[in-house]
Formats: sequence, C-alpha cells, structure tokens
Amino acid sequence: MKRILIVGGVAGGASAAARARRLSEEAEIVMFERGEFVSFANCGLPYHIGGDIPSRDALLLQTPQSFKRRFNVDVRVFHDVIEIDKAGKSLLVRNLLTGEERREAYDVLLLSPGAAPIRPPFPGIDSPGVHTLRNIPDMDRILAALVHDQPRHVTVVGGGFIGLEMMEALHQRQLAVTLLELSDQVMAPVDKEMANMLHARIREEGIDLRLRTGLSAIESLDVLAEKTAAVATEQRGGLRLTLSDGTRLDTGLLILAIGVKPETLLAAKAGLELGPRGGIKVDAGMRSSDPFIYAVGDAVEETDFVTGESVLIPLAGPANRQGRIAADNMLGRAETYKKTQGTAICKLFDLAVASTGLSEKRLLQLGLPFEKAYVHPGSHAGYYPGAHPVSLKLLFAPDGKIYGAQAIGKDGVDKRIDVLAVAQRAGLTVFDLQDLELTYAPPFGSAKDVINMAGFVASNHLKGDTLLCHAAEVEARHPHQQVLDVRNGPELDKLGRIPGALHIPLDELRGRLHELPRDKELLISCQVGLRGHVACRLLSQHGFKVKNLSGGFKTWQMAVME
Repeated sequence: MKRILIVGGVAGGASAAARARRLSEEAEIVMFERGEFVSFANCGLPYHIGGDIPSRDALLLQTPQSFKRRFNVDVRVFHDVIEIDKAGKSLLVRNLLTGEERREAYDVLLLSPGAAPIRPPFPGIDSPGVHTLRNIPDMDRILAALVHDQPRHVTVVGGGFIGLEMMEALHQRQLAVTLLELSDQVMAPVDKEMANMLHARIREEGIDLRLRTGLSAIESLDVLAEKTAAVATEQRGGLRLTLSDGTRLDTGLLILAIGVKPETLLAAKAGLELGPRGGIKVDAGMRSSDPFIYAVGDAVEETDFVTGESVLIPLAGPANRQGRIAADNMLGRAETYKKTQGTAICKLFDLAVASTGLSEKRLLQLGLPFEKAYVHPGSHAGYYPGAHPVSLKLLFAPDGKIYGAQAIGKDGVDKRIDVLAVAQRAGLTVFDLQDLELTYAPPFGSAKDVINMAGFVASNHLKGDTLLCHAAEVEARHPHQQVLDVRNGPELDKLGRIPGALHIPLDELRGRLHELPRDKELLISCQVGLRGHVACRLLSQHGFKVKNLSGGFKTWQMAVME
C-alpha cells in the first residue's frame, strides 16, 4: 500500500488528493494543512466582502469530515510541516493546537504550500488596520474591522486582480476608496491602452485612482494623536499613509494587494532545487529535484506556453490541473503538464477584462517581432437589444502565429478570450481565425463573430491587402504622412477628432479624390477601423499609399487617454 502525504490543500493539494483516491482505493492519503480550512474558494473572498456572495459557508468547498466521508482522505488541519527528511522519506509535523511533534513517513510527497501576500518592509507595516487577503481568516479579519472600526475611507494598494476586486467590494459597501498603483496602469497582464479603459471606468465610479503612486510609510493615527493635537478625534483609529510622491493620506483601513511570492521555505530547507524566479523547480510531470517529491500550484515555476521560459503564474486553473497530473504520476501513470498561457479574467463593475498569452509589453521585452490588430465589434448582432462593444487586441507573429490577446467589454469577453486561448494552444494562426465556425443567433453573436473579425483584420494586414498603423505612428507622424478621417461630420462633433486630420466622409471619397495629397502617405481613421478598411481598399486602387489606423479613432482615444 502506497502512503501519499500532501502538504497544503486548496486548489492543488485538494485536487491531487481527490484524484489520487479516484485512481486508488488502496493508497493511504494524508493531507496536512497549517490553517483551519483545507479547501475553500479563495477567488470568492472579495465577493463575500462586497456582498455578492452572501453566505460565508458557500466558500467552504470541503471540510476534513467531508473529505473523509467522500474520499477517505485523512485531513489534519492546524498541522504545520516544519521539516522534510529526504533521505529518510519522512516529515516532521507539529500539531499547532497541542504543540506535539511527530514523524510521518511517506512513499511519495506532494507539496502544495501556495503563495504568501507580499508585505514590503515599510515603516508601520504591522500596524493594526493593515490587511492582506489570501484566505478565510484574512477575510474574517477584514469583515470584523469593517464592522468594529466603521471606517469611512479605505485604501487599497495594488491594481491587480485582488486589488481591483477589493476596490469594487469596498465601494459596494458605500465606502470612499483610494486605489494606489505604483506603475502607470492597473491590471498588468494587459497593455496600457487597454488598461486606460479600466482607469476611466474606475474614475466614473468616484474612486480616487492614483497611478504612479506607491506607499512609503504607515503611521497609526492613535499614536499620532497622543503626540499632537493636529489629529482630529474622528480620524483616530485609522492610519496616516506617506505616499511615494511625498503626500499624506489619512485612511481608516489599508488593504495590501501588491502581489504574492511562492512559499518555498520548506522546500528550500530540504534542499529541493528552486528555479530562476524563486519557485520550486519541477519537470513536466510535476516532480521536484527529488524523484519522490512532487510540487504544484502557486509555489512552483511553470513553463510559459509561448516562450518556454520559467514563469510564476498564480492561477487556480493551472493549480487544479497540476494537482491532477501529480496524482496520476504518483500512482504510476505518465502524464505531463502542457505549459501555462496565463489565461485570466477579472470583473470590474459592469466590465470584464481578460487576456491570454503574451502582452505587447512582454513581446517588446523579449525582442520578438510581432504585429497587432484591434477590433471593436458588438457582443452580438447590433439590431438585437443589449449589444455592447467588445474591444479586442490580437498580438501575432509575422507568420500569423498567435502570441496573445486581450479584451474588454460588458458582455462576451470571456468566450472570445477562451476561443483564442484554445486557438493558440491548438497552434492555429490568425488566418485560421477567419474560418472558425462559431455559434450565431442574434442574442448571442454575429454572423461574423468578433474572433472572425480579428482574423480578417490580421490576415488582411499580413497579406498586404490593408496595411495597419497604430496610435503611436499617428502621434509621431512625419511630414510625409497625413491623417484622413472618413467618419461623418456629426461623429467628429460628438466624439472628437485627431488633431490635424483631413476630413472627407467615406461616402463622398470617390468624388473628392482630387482634394487628397498624392505625395503623402495617408493614415486612414474612422471610428473603429471598418470604414477605414473600405477607404484603404478604394484609395490604394487609385494609386494612393495608405495605412488603416487599427481600431480607428476609438483605439487612438484609448492610447492617448490617461
């Protein structure tokens, strides 16, 4: 009988335990969890704080008792694994309730310790009122502080997934919220022009968004009040923040959401090899440098699907798949993990933002040649009520290989990024996107889906039918280039225009060719790029040198806004 020990639950460890039992009724499976909760929906924590998930119990997926009943897994909560003896194939485990320590032997060991929130060594970082959100106890402490302290203002540091979700949750609780982000954009997986749409939406909600602004120090207003009368009574119980720009901000509660780091202390003490990013190094079968020790989840380094480099991507989907693969291999099968694309999505009020694969920022860092295309079609047929634009950015190689994609909109974002994630994994090119046969009925899509449209635009560019230009080229245009706007006059008055652009509506273009300079390259702009494509085809056949502004005026606006 094989004895399998698992350190850590939640996505990776719990899925491995369940899979191992489904494969073997004979194996002895013991799971150790440092905290009270072995399997919970950590992605749902902000939504309970905001009230979208009313019941706390809904977040508890499995308990030690339910694991025992269904899977015959011995789950030991409040047990901290403090040492791995590789040579003796055993663990030293401490019962945190009694202080007792004992040795536990294993045939195979799975590490799923997860990742811990980053807490930079700022002055005052351990002050009461400073919180992170990673597990159920963290959530309980935040909720208790909201009830007990009744803050009127809260500050969230970090504009990633947890930061944005917490910002929205606290806003839903009718609190004034400041969001601090040290970089020039929120949501790092997408590019700046896409994130600008999120910035506008955040500010529409009345949230105090401060980009390029970090946190430098934290002081307790209670302590300050003892030293000076300058602190008003109603501010006491909160925090005074010193920001990276030298300003100060008084707040009632602080949420740190600036990222996570892999929990590798146990593995490192045991001499397991770590990767270049600081996570546990594993092979495609999820084996560590010790053949009897496997590792999964946020603590391990994964292989990027596009580049093949080691990456840290703390997402629930990969952790679950890795747990399943590790269980297979611990029980004699030969399964491999097929790399990580980083496909992810985040809700922001009535918007969704999603991405897969590489961003433009990352492609530039890697020095890979790439092209890009933007489209803004409706989520479904425009004549059926409720259609909303889907703004999609497609990144691809000069041979058509799909590098990545990003999308923002109110509806239909998830399915478009999911399709592109599958297309990328299947090795399809942008030329193949033209031919994908996707479901269509007016309430759900269009005969030419968003995906098809992106394929058309990218393919036309690579074939040379309609060359693309982008906002940066329009902004830095040379004297031999001229922007031509082919929208109708009322659109320009209502929506704005690119400075210095000529204006001839598309439907008048054939009769007004004599007004265009033949010694200049024309950069064609419409609202979203479709009429620009028609204009480019017309003008190129009349001898003009032309490029179409990909995504039109809407993309230009996204790129130049803050």
